[in-house]
Amino acid sequence: MNENDLRVIKTKRALHEALLSLLKAKPLEAISVSALCAKATITRGTFYLHYKDVGAVFDEHLGSLLRDLEDSYMEPYRHGTLDLPRQLDPTTIRIFHHVKKYQKFYEIVFDRNSPLSYYYSLLEKIKRLMSDTLKEHVRLERDPTMMISYQANAIMGLLIQWYEEGFARSPEAMNDELTYYIKLQNFAP
Repeated sequence: MNENDLRVIKTKRALHEALLSLLKAKPLEAISVSALCAKATITRGTFYLHYKDVGAVFDEHLGSLLRDLEDSYMEPYRHGTLDLPRQLDPTTIRIFHHVKKYQKFYEIVFDRNSPLSYYYSLLEKIKRLMSDTLKEHVRLERDPTMMISYQANAIMGLLIQWYEEGFARSPEAMNDELTYYIKLQNFAP
């Protein structure tokens, strides 16, 4: 099967959108193939040409999202050797643009009725990204796991606040907020 075939792309997009819609009302485990196919307006036969179960659709969507998150997180580091945080340029921060791009998914992740496993999957990914970049760019005299946890939860806190405000601020405004707090934290006495 050609993954670049427009029919395949449209089918997968319809399934991903349908899954996100259904996840707003119930947990992944409660979504049947039949319900997903009905929502996506495709047949079960078409579904099984591409996936073995509903979990595989979720895994594919989450995998795509996490790859985009990683690319977004790494963007400031692609602009040369930075004296982070002093020279952090808010225009290079892409995390909030990523969240806006995948807003429907993040509305599910941050919904108080959603399973915490979605939240913790995201938190763990951010912690891994921070751990990888910390090793390359920062020398610490203390246990880095504590700093990573502190910073990852700070980013998650900003994301939750943005969600609670209905994503009303622009990604650029959120970039400015994050940059301000990073710089403030690193220059505090």
